[in-house]
Amino acid sequence: MKKGAWIDFSLWLAATELVGILSGCLAGDIRAVYQNLHQPPFSPPGWVFPVMWGILYATMAISAYLIQHADDTPWKKRRTALLLYAVQLAVNFSWSIVFFRFQKFGAAIGVIGLLILLVIAMIVIFRKIRPAAAGWNIPYLLWLLFAAYLNIGTFLLNP
Repeated sequence: MKKGAWIDFSLWLAATELVGILSGCLAGDIRAVYQNLHQPPFSPPGWVFPVMWGILYATMAISAYLIQHADDTPWKKRRTALLLYAVQLAVNFSWSIVFFRFQKFGAAIGVIGLLILLVIAMIVIFRKIRPAAAGWNIPYLLWLLFAAYLNIGTFLLNP
């Protein structure tokens, strides 16, 4: 990897991870809220979430980097794909705040539903540009589906 490419990758990684960190900071006392909720079956211990999100944000950054450097695709198509990446990242950012800070579990279902749709669209567009970039987002989509299950279960169990 060339020096400039390392810089580009580092910027994608830092920006994406910082979105997650900032969202977590603005979400309030996530640990306390999570521990006090009635949780659906298969809810993991709280420590699993920051580990998984750290990994998933890294895989998302790899995918964005791959799209940026898909030089065989016109910049306009790559720019559109990266704009969708940014939009889904913004929606991702908002979920923790809606769920944990405001404890609006029903609204959080809407946010995560929108996020899932955006990520599916992103995967489809990324696949047309660089299939590997799409593949890096499959674990993210699977985790979002699991998170949606947990969100719905939390909504139902915590009226």
